[in-house]
Amino acid sequence: MGERSSAQRANAASENKTPGAASGGGKPAKRAAAPAKRAAKTATKAAKVAPAKTASWTESRTALVRRARRINRELAEVYPYAHPELDFENSFELLVATVLSAQTTDLRVNQTTPALFAAYPTPEDMAAADPEALEQLIRPTGFFRAKAKSLIGLSTALRDRFDGEVPGRLEDLVSLPGVGRKTANVVLGNAFGVPGITVDTHFGRLVRRWKWTDETDPEKVEAVVCDLFPKNEWTMLSHRVVFHGRRICHSRKPACGACPIAPLCPSYGEGETDPEKAKKLLKYEKGGLPGQRLKPPPDYPGLPARPLGAE
Repeated sequence: MGERSSAQRANAASENKTPGAASGGGKPAKRAAAPAKRAAKTATKAAKVAPAKTASWTESRTALVRRARRINRELAEVYPYAHPELDFENSFELLVATVLSAQTTDLRVNQTTPALFAAYPTPEDMAAADPEALEQLIRPTGFFRAKAKSLIGLSTALRDRFDGEVPGRLEDLVSLPGVGRKTANVVLGNAFGVPGITVDTHFGRLVRRWKWTDETDPEKVEAVVCDLFPKNEWTMLSHRVVFHGRRICHSRKPACGACPIAPLCPSYGEGETDPEKAKKLLKYEKGGLPGQRLKPPPDYPGLPARPLGAE
């Protein structure tokens, strides 16, 4: 079957879908029972209507926008509980955790930060930290010397320039040591309610698989994706895409046969297409395993992660 008919089937398969709610809707009891039903529905849909894998993919700008927004609506149905996967209680904790998350998993950060925040609960405390003591606390996250330097530097800047408060403006956040645009957007979107696209490894990989863009530079990816969606969708879109990348659309072997957006994906077939085999590749709550947070939100349908040393 040619490319044109594949795209037409994708459009037809998605035309009657009702847009999914953002992470706040639905009753907790119903959500807890939903993943199993969604997994079965997902596998059936992927097996029946998955498009043929093609060597190229062309579409108009209008078709791209429509397809991208349909993907977002599908993901909203699959992950109504999507959320930041770092444990935090305030904007300072989120900022520190996000800096620590570079080159490691959110799980490892979440296992490390309880002791860290107990020792240094405020910017003033962390600014005065002994570097070697701080390094030992954050050692499990890797690159601990560079990260300790950044944490002391940003805490000192918060103390001296911002009265010990995390600023709520992008230009102020990126002026802090160790804080780039990605980190700033995480903090703004999840601590201050300021919409933003967070382009991490998962996000960049998936939007290129979906042919939303061929860009590899994170800032260029951010600009392209922002232009495809209304501003009020940016933060939740980021969570949904990252959730999908961690759970189903993996880097090395995506679970194509268990993917709810297979009919809309130009890269279908890069991974396992057999539904039963694909189900075995699912991770975290989709695979019946613990998530990345030790303290997940109340509506999260999976299991909490285990503390450091209890894996």
